[in-house]
Amino acid sequence: MLKNVMFRSMLFLIISCSVATGCAKQVEQSNVELTISAAASLTDAMKEIQTNYEKTHSHIKLQFNFGASGALQQQIEQGAPADVFLSAASKNMKELVDKSFIDASQQSNLLLNGLVVIVPVESKSNVQKLEDLSGPSVTHIAVGEPQTVPAGTYAKEALTNAKLWDPLQAKIVQGKDVRQVLTYVESGNAEAGFVYKTDALTSTKVKVAFTVDPKSYKPIEYPAGIVKASKHTKEATEFYTFLKSKEAQDIFVKFGFTMPQ
Repeated sequence: MLKNVMFRSMLFLIISCSVATGCAKQVEQSNVELTISAAASLTDAMKEIQTNYEKTHSHIKLQFNFGASGALQQQIEQGAPADVFLSAASKNMKELVDKSFIDASQQSNLLLNGLVVIVPVESKSNVQKLEDLSGPSVTHIAVGEPQTVPAGTYAKEALTNAKLWDPLQAKIVQGKDVRQVLTYVESGNAEAGFVYKTDALTSTKVKVAFTVDPKSYKPIEYPAGIVKASKHTKEATEFYTFLKSKEAQDIFVKFGFTMPQ
């Protein structure tokens, strides 16, 4: 009799432990952290998207890695954790597709942007076109590092087409991403800077001097894609799909982006 009672007690304990362990694993598996590598110019829009998305997906935690698109591309190639990549240039996405880090069928052009030249909000300099950057009132021009910062690549292309890239070299101060360029102009460390239209809208310390002619540089496209090495492909795919939804697009438009036709 005593043996039966002990056996039943031990059996109950084993079953209880198994159930508890199973439940613990289920809870652990249900909470997923997605790493989103995104161009620095998407910071404000993505923070609002994060708030909205996590409200309706309580088991998902979005972890952002903002930076220059070229630097983010290099990180992915070197094996840094990333589930979804949002670039400010199609070339960075294309290179990842060509190198098989992202499947061509799991990426698409998400947004469009424009390039502007900004000056400090209290600036008295009469900068209205690219040629005015050669004037004496502008001694420092902030530009993203063209090799890794798409905004810098577009700026260099526009200045090269205007035959100004080489003549202005002595004035150019390079930033590690477009947000650093914005900071240089906000702080007065540069009298002018090349940023995206969306970045200019985020600051009360700068104003748009002029919009750079879109014909002078390649279209500014923002592709998004799912990284093949993601350990959470299902959740990454769901978030990627959400980015193309009307709810997400409305947020992007609010921050100055436009949608591809």
